[in-house]
Amino acid sequence: MSSPKLVPPCSGWQEDLPHPDDPAVVVSALGFANPNYQDHVFLELPRASALARGWLIFFAPVMSVYVAVFSWFFLSDWRVVRIEEWVVFISSMMVGVWSLVFCIKVETSPPRDQPLRFNRVRQRLYAYNFNYRWWNPFERWRVEPVTYDWSQVRAERWLKRGATGNGVVIKGGVVLSIVKPGTNEVIDRFPLTTMGADQHAWAYVCTYMQQGPDALPPPGPAKDHNDVGMNIALLLAPKVQWPADMDLESRTAP
Repeated sequence: MSSPKLVPPCSGWQEDLPHPDDPAVVVSALGFANPNYQDHVFLELPRASALARGWLIFFAPVMSVYVAVFSWFFLSDWRVVRIEEWVVFISSMMVGVWSLVFCIKVETSPPRDQPLRFNRVRQRLYAYNFNYRWWNPFERWRVEPVTYDWSQVRAERWLKRGATGNGVVIKGGVVLSIVKPGTNEVIDRFPLTTMGADQHAWAYVCTYMQQGPDALPPPGPAKDHNDVGMNIALLLAPKVQWPADMDLESRTAP
């Protein structure tokens, strides 16, 4: 098995995918996804913040009721409460409040889409990234769009296994790693896919950047990332809004 080229390698590293200038070694495909937009200037791909979104927001009211009922029963009992019971009560309250805030925020704070734009004419990548720390729902989570030269982009495939009460969970995907020019030192990372087309999606992007859309199979119908139907979480989530200068640059030729 080959060793990682990048420093440091991504978490769960499995392999380095072909260099962005190398020809594709697998079929170029996006799986069940379709580009948001594709022409001879730029390609925009969608990225979801989660495989399924909208169900946790219904769990939040359950946690709220749990905290309220637990508090009422505890405080309505006027007997002398032992120190161990106070510890359990306070800990349960903290977990309940954290869970309530987390469920609401993780569903409604991420934008409706986190698109990637690949400008073939400018040879640049534009990423609409959303950065957060899941364990701290009380801090401000925010969108941080970034742009890099295509020559700085590398791709790594990762795979992680974890044990749960229901068995073994396997999760994998491809991350785009940004290197300092002329080195293998990674300065930024963000996902391309998670449990999707993976290396086939990377081949799709590379083929587009090298040869243009005519070298790819015709894409399916594009979907507006702000069209979310009746999904309550997505309706409450922020719409995608690129910074004006980055939006114009990413969609046009020099």
